[in-house]
Amino acid sequence: MSSVPAVSSPPVLSSSAGTRISEERGRTQVPRPLPRGAHSFSSCFRSEAATGSGAVLSPPLPLPVVTNKGPGRSYRLGFGGEFGRPCRHSRMAALRRALHEAALAAGTRRTLAGSLAGSCLADRGLWDKLHAQPRPGGVPTFDWFFGYEDAQGLLLPLLRGAQAACPRRVLDVGCGTSSLSVGLYAKCPHPVDVLGVDFSPVAVAHMNNILEGGQGQTLLSPGHPASRLRFMQADARNLEPLASGSFQLVLDKGTWDAVARGGLPGASRLLSECLRVLSPQGTLIQFSDEDPDVRLPCLEQGSPGWSVTVQELGPFKGITYFAYLVQGSQ
Repeated sequence: MSSVPAVSSPPVLSSSAGTRISEERGRTQVPRPLPRGAHSFSSCFRSEAATGSGAVLSPPLPLPVVTNKGPGRSYRLGFGGEFGRPCRHSRMAALRRALHEAALAAGTRRTLAGSLAGSCLADRGLWDKLHAQPRPGGVPTFDWFFGYEDAQGLLLPLLRGAQAACPRRVLDVGCGTSSLSVGLYAKCPHPVDVLGVDFSPVAVAHMNNILEGGQGQTLLSPGHPASRLRFMQADARNLEPLASGSFQLVLDKGTWDAVARGGLPGASRLLSECLRVLSPQGTLIQFSDEDPDVRLPCLEQGSPGWSVTVQELGPFKGITYFAYLVQGSQ
C-alpha cells in the first residue's frame, strides 16, 4: 500500500464486546449493538498532529507497561496515559495493524489472509482448510505475527538453568504450523520438552511430518541432546489430557485473538486452561498485536493471584507487537 486515504472524523470503536460508539463531527451517536458473539477492538485513525498537507504519523514510542492493582485502578500505561484511558500509542498501533492486514491481503499471503475474511476464527473447519493450502515459497512452516527468531530473546532467559535430567516443559497452545515449537526444539541451547497442541488435525499431521523429516525436509535435530518435541490434537479451551501444573512455560501466539472472535467466554476458558496446566512458578506468554488497554483488563480479571505485565516487541516489518506475561511467584 503506497498511501493512506485521507479520512475525516473516523469512527472510534470501543474496546467492549457489546456496543459500537462513533464520534462524528463532535457528536456522539446512539450506541448500536454488534452482531451476537462479535468483539470490537480499540481503533482510531485520527492523527495527533496535522498540517496543511495532511496527517503526520509519529514513529513508535518505547512502551514500558506495568500493572497496578490498587483500588479502582486495574492497570497503568507507562507512556503517559491516564488510568483506564486509551492513549496515543494504542491508536497508532491500531493504524499499523490495519495497514499490516491490508499488506497481507495484497502480498504473498493473499490466499491465506483472504481465507479469514469475515470468518469466525474459532471454527476448526476454517483452519483445516487454511492449513491444507500451499505455503508461500514452499516454506514448511507459516507464522502469523512473527516466528521463533523474533521471540527467542524473550524466551531463552526463561529457560536457563534447566538440567538435562529435567528439561523445562513448554506448551504451545494453538500451535498451527508455526515455527515457534520447531524453533525451540531445534535452536534452544537449553534442554526443553516441547508439546504443540492444535485442534486442527491437518495442522498436527503437517507438523508431525516436519518432525519426522517428511516432504523432503531434513530430519530435525535438537538444539540440546535432552530436548524433545511432540504434537497433539487438542482444543486449547479443554486440555483435560494434560495434568495441572505440569508446564513451566505456556505460549499463546495469536490463539487468544482467534478464539475471542468466537466470543469472550471461549477466550476466558482458554486462559483458565492455560493457567491450570501452568506450574505455580511458571509463565504464560500471550503474543498479540492487541493493545494493552484492551488485553490487560481481561488478563487481570481472569488471572487473580498472578502477576500480569506486558513488553513491547518489534517493530517487525513495521508492526509493533506485545508480549503479555502472566507469572506465578518466582
